[in-house]
Amino acid sequence: MNVKDLKVGCQTFTWEMLGKAWTGGPDDLLKAIADGGYAGIEITDTMIGHYAGKPAEFAAALKASGLMLVSFAFGSNSGFTLKEKIGTDLDTAKRWIDFAAAFPGALVSMGSATVVSDGPRDDKFAIAAEVYNKAGELGRKAGVDVAVHPSSHHNTLLFDRTDYDTIFALLDPDLVGWVPDTGHILRGHKDMADTLRTHRDRIRYIHLKDVDANGTWAMLGKGVCDTPAVIEIAGTAPRFNGWLVLEEESETAAADPAGAVKTNRQTMRSYSA
Repeated sequence: MNVKDLKVGCQTFTWEMLGKAWTGGPDDLLKAIADGGYAGIEITDTMIGHYAGKPAEFAAALKASGLMLVSFAFGSNSGFTLKEKIGTDLDTAKRWIDFAAAFPGALVSMGSATVVSDGPRDDKFAIAAEVYNKAGELGRKAGVDVAVHPSSHHNTLLFDRTDYDTIFALLDPDLVGWVPDTGHILRGHKDMADTLRTHRDRIRYIHLKDVDANGTWAMLGKGVCDTPAVIEIAGTAPRFNGWLVLEEESETAAADPAGAVKTNRQTMRSYSA
């Protein structure tokens, strides 16, 4: 894939991380992201607001903003690791898969399984894999690709390279894709390029964000993420759909979310356009 074919989207977690300090709504997000120069948006269940259950209205708002829905992302209070919550988690997955089905090409991203229950950690992989694979089956029926998004947050199940290898060995590659997050990979382990290459066949799209050498979130291009290498590897991934979704969690973004994502979009142009 030529770098000029890349499409650049923005993840709404930049605002979500503000918690109660963020008092806006989804229309404010669309405006900020469109004004920032992005072509697409990845929105979460927390930020969809009054558009939840109203895909036609959200589609109209996206069109008016000149944006595409890249993916709909959601997590679970169960962390996808509680066997007794599998049914509830799959009901939630179906709800958002049905929502995403109204947007051609949009995916559903399921967040990293977080170990929130008692018992051996190793046992949690099988539970998480069951949820992900069954959600993937629901997605296939609806014509929506489902992908898993590992993180590096406290107590996550999918943190280091061994965890990635373990979960991927349990996931059907035709049912469940992967949304690599460069920042989380770098925080969990240092072999980002090798991790991307090893599991490149699973890549659907990419979360691009930066960290410094200590693992602290940094603005794009200000940390240790080798963005040109990420772009090169993505271009060899057979199921990569061309979307790089920029996500920003640095202190700079906490002070000025709209300004930070706009700066990142400008930085991205030096790599891809």
